[in-house]
Order: sequence, then C-alpha cells, then structure tokens
Amino acid sequence: MTNRLVLTGTIAKHPKRSQSPAGIPHCHFVLEHRSVQREADLPRQIYCYINVVISGKGQQVLTQDLVVGSTIKVEGFISYQTGRNGIGKLVLHADYIDLI
Repeated sequence: MTNRLVLTGTIAKHPKRSQSPAGIPHCHFVLEHRSVQREADLPRQIYCYINVVISGKGQQVLTQDLVVGSTIKVEGFISYQTGRNGIGKLVLHADYIDLI
C-alpha cells in the first residue's frame, strides 16, 4: 500500500523541538499550503493547514534553519493521531524537507 504525500507551503507556527523517552529527537511545526488546482476543468482555490513532525537524529540538520514564514517542500507519510483532548487530526510524518 502506498502512503506518500508531497506538499509545499509556508511554516505557520514556530517549530517546537522535543525528545521521546527513548531519546529520539522530534521537530513539530504547522505547514500552510495555498494554491490553485484544477478540478472538473475549473480552477479551485486550495487551502490546507497540516501538522508536520520529523523525527530522528539525522533529521536535525534538515530542521535547524526552519522559522515561521519559511517556504518548504515536505515529503513523507500521513497518519491519524488522537490528542490528549480526544480530538483527532492528520499528521504528516516527514522524512525529507527542502527550503525553497
């Protein structure tokens, strides 16, 4: 089964760094995407706001220059997560980030 998402956008919330109990570093941020796509041969304004997490010691280099307003291309898989408040959301688990 395929689960792969590529999305460009702007970092909308300041990246937060954390570490799991197992010692794995994580970087969490929110990506905002705006574009015009074609659907049914008509232009459609697209807006999406998605939580992104990138994990692992090798990924710290990819996230060190990220700030609010940075335009990036992100690649990874999506997963459903339920927060402490019981509300669910889709999260993009990135394995590739490129500053544009």
